[in-house]
Amino acid sequence: MSLAGKTAVITGSNSGIGLGVAEALAAAGADVVLNSFTDRPEDHALAADLGQRHGVKARYIAADMSVGTDCRRLVAEAGTCDILVNNAGIQHVAPIEDFPSAMWDRIIAINLSSAFHTTAAALPGMKAKGWGRVVNIASAHGLTASPFKSAYIAAKHGIVGLSKTTALEVAGLGITANAICPGYVLTPLVEAQIPDQMKVHNMDRATVIREVMLLRQPSRQFATVEQIGGTTVYLCSPAADQVTGTTISVDGGWTAL
Repeated sequence: MSLAGKTAVITGSNSGIGLGVAEALAAAGADVVLNSFTDRPEDHALAADLGQRHGVKARYIAADMSVGTDCRRLVAEAGTCDILVNNAGIQHVAPIEDFPSAMWDRIIAINLSSAFHTTAAALPGMKAKGWGRVVNIASAHGLTASPFKSAYIAAKHGIVGLSKTTALEVAGLGITANAICPGYVLTPLVEAQIPDQMKVHNMDRATVIREVMLLRQPSRQFATVEQIGGTTVYLCSPAADQVTGTTISVDGGWTAL
């Protein structure tokens, strides 16, 4: 399947899941716009390398996803947005009574409100073309909950609801909106946590991954960024023309429990 001629904007995509999605879309022929809040030479070099390797146009646009006007500027500056992947997100863990109010506001802004702003900015162009894809990277925590992650879970549940509402508003217009709900994905951020977990629990790497980090993931295997990227490409394919307003879990069975 080719996405040649399409342009994808992926928020929070200079590493981890976002970069994996960008790689998959570029490999399928889409031009890509990478994004994060930094504006370093290495960010722009990352986009240039990705574009060169896949023979597509790729660029990096710095925009702070905690600021609504920046979210909308990202889409406007991209010029074209056929595929919008809302991936930007942060996490904080604390009991509700101790959860910092400023952190709650920041998580809701980046993990949820940013997707509202980018979607609102992208839909007019998609409607004009009669084709578009909105792919929201939610989480298994968009379908279930864990203690001490109130803001993250509230935001991810909100992303699932936003996906459904978006799908209903554009049904029949050639535009789909869906949420991918990953379990634990082996990203550099997660990889960096493994040595600390080994020390805390006095376990070897394999045991701490299986018995601590992936305790709620029945497959006892991490999902990969390539799998999330492949799921995104599927949602952009003709095979998924009637897949809209739903969630796709890539969680090793977590939400089947």
